[in-house]
Amino acid sequence: MGARRVWRVLYTRAMTHSSRPVTLITGATGGIGAALAHVLHRHSLVLQGRDLGRVAALCAELPDARPLVMDLSRPASFAELLEEAGLERVTNVVHNAGVVELGNVAEQSHEIWTHTLAVNVVAPAELTGLLLPRVRAERGNVVFVNSGAGLTANAGWGSYAASKFALRALADALRAEEAQHGVRVTSVYPGRTDTGMQQKVVGQEGGEYRGDAFIRPETVAEAVRYVLEAPRDAVVTDLTVRPGPR
Repeated sequence: MGARRVWRVLYTRAMTHSSRPVTLITGATGGIGAALAHVLHRHSLVLQGRDLGRVAALCAELPDARPLVMDLSRPASFAELLEEAGLERVTNVVHNAGVVELGNVAEQSHEIWTHTLAVNVVAPAELTGLLLPRVRAERGNVVFVNSGAGLTANAGWGSYAASKFALRALADALRAEEAQHGVRVTSVYPGRTDTGMQQKVVGQEGGEYRGDAFIRPETVAEAVRYVLEAPRDAVVTDLTVRPGPR
């Protein structure tokens, strides 16, 4: 079955459950994103990834999911891709995707800075802006999966921490702007989580990877689910999740 045919089948199947909340998750094919997709399986899901094969495989595991193939480093393409996707409803947007490249400020190239800021900050801002009319109509949620690096900056983490501090500012501004429209905005700050990205980070740090010392992706996903499904008389503005005692 060709890529376009796969997309059409999954899209048609997902459109049959219009009463469910529609939740768009970026970076859905691995780590926290994939865990979120499974934890939120009762939602109608829109799962973003760069590779149609991987996104389609994940969608096939879920009762109500459709793929959204999008390169987050190219925000100028988002409007056209969303129009092609034909998303009539979006209740929640969970910005989970991110990139990291460790290195001292004196050593990192402007290409690394540009790519990091494009994916981690510009992409969430652009995607949110395009989807806000739909989210407002649903009185939904925008969740930014941030990082401990969005609260504290350490040596070697300059570009990543800068992007996450900016993401926190984006969330705070959006929350103030969208309260009048009934949109809730939350930043979630997971500590070290057992993901492929964390394996890369530990490798760059020169350490030995021990996944059992970190938070499980499913635990972070459950925290996000609480944020999305919390009673409407409150908003969880900031939620920090740290590894528990071992």
